[in-house]
Amino acid sequence: MRIGIIGCGAMGSVYAGLLAEAGNEVLVVDRWREHVEAIERDGLRVEGASGDRRMSLRAFTTPPVERVDMLVIAVKAANAGAAAAAARDMIDSRTVVIAIQNGLGSADDVAAELGGDRLIVGIAGGFGASLKGPGHAHHNGMNVIRMGAYAGLAFGDVERCVDVWSTAGFTTEAARDIRVMQWEKLICNAAYSAPCALTGMTVGQAMDDPEIGPVSRAAATEAWEVARALDIPIDVGDPVAHVRDFASRIPDAKPSLLLDVEAGRPCEIDYINGAVPREAAKVGRQAPVNMTLTHLVRRMQAQ
Repeated sequence: MRIGIIGCGAMGSVYAGLLAEAGNEVLVVDRWREHVEAIERDGLRVEGASGDRRMSLRAFTTPPVERVDMLVIAVKAANAGAAAAAARDMIDSRTVVIAIQNGLGSADDVAAELGGDRLIVGIAGGFGASLKGPGHAHHNGMNVIRMGAYAGLAFGDVERCVDVWSTAGFTTEAARDIRVMQWEKLICNAAYSAPCALTGMTVGQAMDDPEIGPVSRAAATEAWEVARALDIPIDVGDPVAHVRDFASRIPDAKPSLLLDVEAGRPCEIDYINGAVPREAAKVGRQAPVNMTLTHLVRRMQAQ
């Protein structure tokens, strides 16, 4: 299968390396020129929980005019719509698009550009990925990737995409209700994204810290309460146990929000902690913990 990956950052590199190792023709696009040049020159190295490999890939700084069977949008949530628009020349009527971002809202931006009937929403959990340098990615864990149709795509088409990823070594599941998988992941993201970004702590440090731990748990509980108010049928009975289990698998990982803050990049706060009060307002509720965390991260970034 010919697969295009738009956004070959930490997670995009993990996707690219394993999918290429499985025998797929993988094209990657990323704006970081040094990263692209290193991949073109030396190949892409991916190491960590999945092993250690170096794969030869074609890499570009702008999307090529080449049709692919599967297009993976792996940029940050705020950039997903623009990335999808830029990649129009890589799709035709048979191309399936997979949008894999943290939080809520980015899939809507992708659907607005490329249409919802070809779109799969992906949720990745427990990877803790980072870039060690140009052409070199690392990940601490490798839990699960869940995929579900955004709108009109048949469930069988989702299952076929899941099979491609599963063959590449990912633990991948097909979901019939994308809202469930989005909210189950968002509860974890809300618990650790903003608290870690504000303090510089890893997921494990924030989980057990006497000052930040209660804030983290309050953010998760609030997100869980909003999901229940929205009648999302999540399979989470205890939000604190849910986020502690998540953190225990990758205690040394830094959330992507913290990595963005450390690198001086715009972060996804409005799609993660900021999504909780936005969704709460739809059912006449407030989410003061997540709203406060969102304002603090925005203020920190503005400085």
